Amino acid sequence: MAATTKVSPPKSDWPDEVFQQLRDADVRHISYVPDAGHSRLIQHSIDDPDVVTTMLTTEEEGIAIAAGAWLGGMRSAVLMQSSGVGNCINMLSLPVQSRSPLLMIVTMRGEWAEFNPWQVPMGQAVEASLEAIGVLTVRADSGDEAVAAVAQAAVMAFDGDQQVAVLLSQKMLGKKTW
Repeated sequence: MAATTKVSPPKSDWPDEVFQQLRDADVRHISYVPDAGHSRLIQHSIDDPDVVTTMLTTEEEGIAIAAGAWLGGMRSAVLMQSSGVGNCINMLSLPVQSRSPLLMIVTMRGEWAEFNPWQVPMGQAVEASLEAIGVLTVRADSGDEAVAAVAQAAVMAFDGDQQVAVLLSQKMLGKKTW
C-alpha cells in the first residue's frame, strides 16, 4: 500500500500571534499591498489605533516608507506577496546600503498547489533574489514557525540593523482558489 501524505489545515490563529509579535517589537507602522494571505494581519493593523497603516500601490514604496519611518523614530514592517519582491529589488539597495532596519513579511506564491503559472517564476526566485542583494531570509512552513520567525526577524532587523524577510510558505497558507 502506498503511503499518503496528510496536509494539516493551516493554523488559524497565527495571524493574531504574528500581529502580537509585531506589537511586542514596537512596530507602529505597517505598509501593505492587499493580499488574501495577509488579510487578518492587515485588518489587525487597521483596527489598532496605535498602528499607522499605509496601503501601497506598489511594493517598493513600502521599502522607502520603512526607511523614512525608521529615520523618524518608528519601527515599520512591510507586508507583500512574493510576486511583489521582484518589484523591490532595486529599492532594496536603500536599506542595505544605509544599514537601516527592514522587516518584510512575504506570503509565497508559485509553490504548493499553485494554479497560476504567472506566479511560479518569481515565487521560485524570491529567496535567491533577496539573498543576492543582501537581505536575510527566514522561512516559515507552519503557523508556529511563522510566529517564531517574525519574533526573531524583528530582533535581527531592529536590534541588529539587518534587512530581513520572513517567507510564509504557500503550503502554510493553504491552496489559493478563485
